[in-house]
This record gives sequence, structure tokens and C-alpha cells, in this order.
Amino acid sequence: MPTAAQVVLKPKKSGPFFARHPWVLDASIGRVDGAVADGEVVDLVTHKGEFVARGVYNAASRIQVRLYTWNADEPLDADFWRRRLAAALSLREQLGYTDPADAARLVFSEADGLSGLIVDRYGRDLVVQITAKAIAARIDEIVPVLVELAAPNSITVRTDGNLAKTEGVEPQDRVAHGRPPEVVTIRQHGVDFRVDFREGQKTGFYLDQRENRRVAAALMSGRRVLDMCCYTGGFGITAAKIGGAREVLAVDTSAKVVELARANAALNEVDNVRFEVGDCFDVLERLAAEDQKFDVIVLDPPRFAGSRGAVERALAAYHRLNRLAVEILAPAGYLVTCSCSAHVVREDFQAMLAGVAQRTRRDIQFLEQRGASTDHPVSATCPETEYLKCFVCRVL
Repeated sequence: MPTAAQVVLKPKKSGPFFARHPWVLDASIGRVDGAVADGEVVDLVTHKGEFVARGVYNAASRIQVRLYTWNADEPLDADFWRRRLAAALSLREQLGYTDPADAARLVFSEADGLSGLIVDRYGRDLVVQITAKAIAARIDEIVPVLVELAAPNSITVRTDGNLAKTEGVEPQDRVAHGRPPEVVTIRQHGVDFRVDFREGQKTGFYLDQRENRRVAAALMSGRRVLDMCCYTGGFGITAAKIGGAREVLAVDTSAKVVELARANAALNEVDNVRFEVGDCFDVLERLAAEDQKFDVIVLDPPRFAGSRGAVERALAAYHRLNRLAVEILAPAGYLVTCSCSAHVVREDFQAMLAGVAQRTRRDIQFLEQRGASTDHPVSATCPETEYLKCFVCRVL
């Protein structure tokens, strides 16, 4: 069932796509045969005309074709999108993400065969994040399917402004179904969090860290904890409420999210968490100058590498951040250090920590090397879906 247009690969460029990687960059494309507009379906073929996969074209993007099926007989029609959405939601149900008071990622882009689409559930409300023209062109078909399959109270559709520019789509932040609340309260591991749909980053909350927060909290009983880049207080408040931390200092650069974090602390009736607005590097250097020590430090910084070309600079920033943290960590203390930069692979992050151990002359033991929670599955053929690294370390 060939499409009207074909994207023809350059010689010797077909390997990654036969191997089912879903992103076809412009550098791999030799030519386009047939008329095609951005957002339309194309077949990807070798330079000899052999079918490789079927996807959606977008000349405005560096990822010029996003691939969705490797079956030449499978059209990318309404039934296709419905089947993929149903499969993704079924997986979350099987994994137990069904508590209406909780939150979960229902669709995770490439990992669910739906490149460019993220769907998060907060209680009974959905937030959809569009990261590709392919999805933006079909969102009016996708929303009714989500209404039917998930029965949400509301659906909010968002497109990040910077991503919109790179994909050549109009930024969106609109209600597509129902009437969403301005703020919704979710509960994870017995801890309540208010999620602000208007001001929140990503879709409102860092759902990928849910199990890492629980694991970290188990280390914190009776300890003094530093939660750097705390966002709305996920690690710090969990440490205080279920981890039994003696004292928590939580720091973030954004005054708005720190106010949300303070509200979350009040919601959970924890009074041993102190919040501070400041740059993570500056605060760590100040704490060192004050000769302060912490028993547990959590580092969950924003993405440092947005492209492969930024990896070296990102690793230098991670090294500095972790070195500063280790320098104020008490002997036999715990370091929970994270990276959400997909281009910084696990091996390089581990090597960076080895460099920190050498520089600080402290032994670092890796207790666990974790990733995102299971509602964020990893595609074996798209390593970029394993973006989150969370190393639980003991520092001697």
C-alpha cells in the first residue's frame, strides 16, 4: 500500500531505519519523489527503491521524517492512531497506574510508537504535549479518541514555544475538552502535590521521578537533606513526610515554583523543610564557604545538553555540580544525582562521577543506577527514550 510520495535515502544510510530508529534526519535523505506537504504521510525507501518504513514528512524540522510503522501494508489512518493509543493506555492499566488520585504518563512518544505525542493524566484530567508536526496535524483526530478511551474530565493541549519553532507549528496552550481546574491535587506514595496547569514545567509535574523519590526517601531517616533544583518539592517533601528526614533545605532558581513548593509543604503539614530561591552553583559554593554539611544531597538539574554538540559542555557542568555537592556531603553520606539530558548517555554520566571521585579524593559507591518509572518505557531501538539517569550513591 504505497503512499503518493517517497523519501529516498542516500546510499549506505538505511541501516538505522531498518533497525527501527524512528527519526530520519535531513542528512540521511537523498531526495523526495512526488509532491508532499509538511504533515503528510510518506514512504521511506532505500536508494534502490526498497521499502523501509512509513512515516510523516516535515521539511521544516531537522527530523524530516518521523517513522510510525515498518509494515508496508499498514496505512497511517484513523484506525492506526486509535490502535496505538489503545495499546499505550492498556499498558498503563496493566502496570497498575489506575489510581484516580494519582498521576501517570499514559503515552510516551517514541516509546509507545507515537513519536511527538505525550499524554499525562493528573487525577481525572489529561495534559497533552505535542512535540512534532505529525501529531499537531492530527490532534483533532487524537483528542476524541482520548476522550473515548480514557474518559477524562478535561484535556489540555500544549506545544512548547521553542519546539513549535523547530517543528514549524503554531504554539498551543488550549482546552480541547471539558473544563480543567487551574490546580489539581495528586497523591504519590502518600504525599500530596498541587499541580498548576498554568505555570507548571513539562505537563505540570515531574512524573518520571516518582519511584526515585520513594527510593531516595528510604535513605533519609533522621538525616539533614539538601534538595537542589527542587522544582515543586518532590524529593524534599517526600523526604520529610515519608522518609523521616530531620531537616530539609530545598533550592530552586524559580521564585514561582518555590512558592508552589511551599504550598505543597503546607499541604502535607511538614514544617522541617526550608525553601530558598537561588542558582544551584552559587548556593552550593556559599554552603561550602559556610562549612555546612549534609547527610543526603539530591541533584535534579534541568537538561544541560539539548543536542549532541552540547554534550561536552554539559558533562563539564555536571562535573562541577556534583563536585560542589560532594564537597559538602558528610562522610558516608548519600548522593542522589540525576540527568535528564538524553544525549548524555549513562556510561558518560558514570564516568563523570568517577572524575568527581578522583577530583574530590572521595570514594563513591554506586548503590543503584535507576531511570524513569515504568509509565515511561524505553524503546530498544530509540535510545533517546532512556533520557533519565538517577544514580543513588554512597560517598565515603
